[in-house]
Amino acid sequence: MTGGSDAPTLVVENLRTHFFTRAGVVKAVDDVSFTVTKGRILGLVGESGSGKSITGFSIIGLVDPPGRVVEGRILFQGRDLASLAENEARKLRGSRIAMIFQDPMMTLNPVLRIDTQMIEAVQAHEPVDRETARQRARDALGKVGIPSPDERLKAYPHQFSGGMRQRVAIATALLHRPELIICDEPTTALDVTIQGQILYEMQKLCRDSGTALIWITHDLSVIAGLADEVCVMYAGRIVEAGTVDEVLDRPLHPYTLGLIGSVPSRNVRGRPLAQIPGMTPSLLSLPPGCAFRTRCERADAACMEAPAITLPLANRPIRCVHPNLAASS
Repeated sequence: MTGGSDAPTLVVENLRTHFFTRAGVVKAVDDVSFTVTKGRILGLVGESGSGKSITGFSIIGLVDPPGRVVEGRILFQGRDLASLAENEARKLRGSRIAMIFQDPMMTLNPVLRIDTQMIEAVQAHEPVDRETARQRARDALGKVGIPSPDERLKAYPHQFSGGMRQRVAIATALLHRPELIICDEPTTALDVTIQGQILYEMQKLCRDSGTALIWITHDLSVIAGLADEVCVMYAGRIVEAGTVDEVLDRPLHPYTLGLIGSVPSRNVRGRPLAQIPGMTPSLLSLPPGCAFRTRCERADAACMEAPAITLPLANRPIRCVHPNLAASS
């Protein structure tokens, strides 16, 4: 759904990840496809429960039972990650593919010092001595704005604030300059100044080393200043995709319009905040047809049929029978 001039770093084709629960099958990711090329940043945006994070977990192979990838291909530099044996996948994770989680304690061990964890992360994938690994760790901490990195390396995670722990987790992911990084809202807990620094470092990393980046978030303002392309997800599916300028300046899907309209800075002072009516439907009992139709002011009888992906404009795939074409004129 997105692309660039270079060969793709990652191609996701018709990905479906389902959770088999006693209450039924939860289609957390349902027929998702996109491409990320070398040095490019793809934003995955949507409300909580839209399938963004599970898409990231599916790519890196961290979906736990009762969930599993049931269909589709995940091609990393031409290799299908979904078909790799666990030992082969483990070699890629942390070195060539990294993930930065929203909760830094998913990365950090609370009973080990920071230097122990970061040095082990380096030596697990590269045959370097401990002092070289320590220097790599020190440099990585400095890049994410942690002062006195030599002292901080000797500390334990509980001696850091939540924001500082997140910066350590980000530094750990950057140790090997991976070819693909998946970021699951990693700057949510950081203040605006540090968030800006991290976003700058991420953009610089992609520009200088050709790293492909997937940034998962609900914050459109972050995507506007960071991403090259964007995919908008709703109820486990991508409903709109394109370059970040095209999607944010000329949104076609009613859901994308609602997301942009609900950004607080777009509201007139003194008026109630705009919001999308209703709630995201349960993935256990999605309404027939378009999953967004119960919240959409454009919905009619045609929306009772599940919308196929169409291209009302060049390079602008969308799942909607009533796209907002007036926005493109």
